[in-house]
Amino acid sequence: MSEWFAPLIDWYRLLPEADAISLVRLALVFVLCLGAIIGSFLNVCIYRIPLGQSVSRPRSHCFSCGKTIPWYLNIPVLSWLILRGRCANCKAPISVRYPVIEAVTALLFLLVFQMWANPHALLLNAIPGQVPALILFYWIFVASVVVDVMIDIDHRILLDRISLGGTLIALAVSAAFPILHHAPSWWPALLASLGGAAAGFGAGFAIAWLGERIFLQDAFGFGDVKWLMLFGAIFGWRGALFILMFAAFIGLAMGLVAIAVAKFRRTAADDDGAPFAIPFGPALGAAALLWLFWGNLLVDGLFAAHAWAFTHRTAFLGALFPLLLLSCGWLIYRIRAIRRAAQDEDLEELPEESGKE
Repeated sequence: MSEWFAPLIDWYRLLPEADAISLVRLALVFVLCLGAIIGSFLNVCIYRIPLGQSVSRPRSHCFSCGKTIPWYLNIPVLSWLILRGRCANCKAPISVRYPVIEAVTALLFLLVFQMWANPHALLLNAIPGQVPALILFYWIFVASVVVDVMIDIDHRILLDRISLGGTLIALAVSAAFPILHHAPSWWPALLASLGGAAAGFGAGFAIAWLGERIFLQDAFGFGDVKWLMLFGAIFGWRGALFILMFAAFIGLAMGLVAIAVAKFRRTAADDDGAPFAIPFGPALGAAALLWLFWGNLLVDGLFAAHAWAFTHRTAFLGALFPLLLLSCGWLIYRIRAIRRAAQDEDLEELPEESGKE
C-alpha cells in the first residue's frame, strides 16, 4: 500500500525547500486541529457510552441549563478559553477536563504523525516500514486509550467493545500489514499477533488469579486482562510484557502519590476516611502509549542500566538489598492487614446470619 503514496512523496521531494517547510507546517497544524476535533468527540463518548446513551443525539448541550451549544461556541479548546470555562447562557462552570482531553488527543495525534514524518526529532519509534496507512490505525488506537482511561477513572470499567473489538481489528491489520510485526507475509504476522494476544491475556490472567488468592480480593480486573490482550495483538508478546512491567512502576508511583494525598486530606480535614481507590487502567494506558512512542528507547535504556548494574554489581546490590527488604516487609504487612480485614468482616457477618436463622 505504500506504493500508492510514492507519487505524492516524490512530488514533495521535488518541492523547493521553503515550500516544503511551509507544507510540513500546514500538515502539522491540520493534524493538531484534527486531533482536537476528535478529542471533542471523545469527550462525548466518555460521558455517554457508560450511560448507554447515543453519541450522536442529542447535540452537545449545557448540563446546567440544557441549552444546545451552537457550533461556533463548540470549537475545541478555544471556546473554553474564550468563555473562561463557563456556559455562554447560564454562566455555569464547565470542567477543565474537556479542553484538557481535547489538547491531549491533539498532542497524541501529532506524535503519531511525527512517527511517520520525522521520528528522530523527538526520539520516537518510527512507524513500521514507514507505511502511511498505519497512521490511521495508530490514531484510532490512541483515541481508544484516551476513552478507556477516562471511563476507567470515572466508572472503574474498561469497555469490552474496545478491548475485544480492538483485538479483532488488530489481528486484521496485522494480516493486512505484515510489517507491523516485521513478518515477511500475512500468515506469520497473524500468528505473531495471535501469540501476542495470548501472551498479554495469559500474563494478565495469571496476575489476577494469583492476586485474588494472595490478597483475598481482586488485585487485577478482568477488563485489564482483556486490554492487555489488545496490546499484545498490536505490539506482540514483548510489547505486552513490557507494557505490563512499565504499568506496574507507573501504578506504584500513582499509589504512593495517592497515599500521600489521602493522608494530607485526612490531616487537613481531620477525617479518618480510607484512601481513595486507584484504577489500574490509567497506568496500563500510559504504559501502552510510552511503548508506542518510545518503546525502543526505553528498552535500550533498560539494557544499558542492566549493563551498568552488572559492571558495578557490588554497589548496586548493596543499595538494592535494603530496598528489597523494605519492599518485602511492606508486602507482608499489607497481606496481613488485608487478611485481618477479611477475617473481621467474616466475624461481623456471623451474628447477623445466625440471627436470621
